[in-house]
Amino acid sequence: MTTSPQERLADVAAAAVEVAAESAEAGTYTGGVGRALSAVIAKVGARLTIDAEVRGFSSGWQEAVATMSGDRPGPAPAPAPVFPMPTRRDPAEHA
Repeated sequence: MTTSPQERLADVAAAAVEVAAESAEAGTYTGGVGRALSAVIAKVGARLTIDAEVRGFSSGWQEAVATMSGDRPGPAPAPAPVFPMPTRRDPAEHA
């Protein structure tokens, strides 16, 4: 079963809170414990963010390559409008 990044981060945060509560009940909770648990949550969050960015980039890149190579049918591009440009007279010729 695959879980979403949000679910994984929520699980890590819940585990950190549980460890903090158990540590407090045992009388061993300190500022260092809190900082360590916060660092764990921050590290997991950073890894999840990097994974999501890499996955998003690679899937977007694969989609672009497939579209350009014609491997995947996509919507037909709309023809671009073409407007004629009037020629501009050179002011030096008529001076």
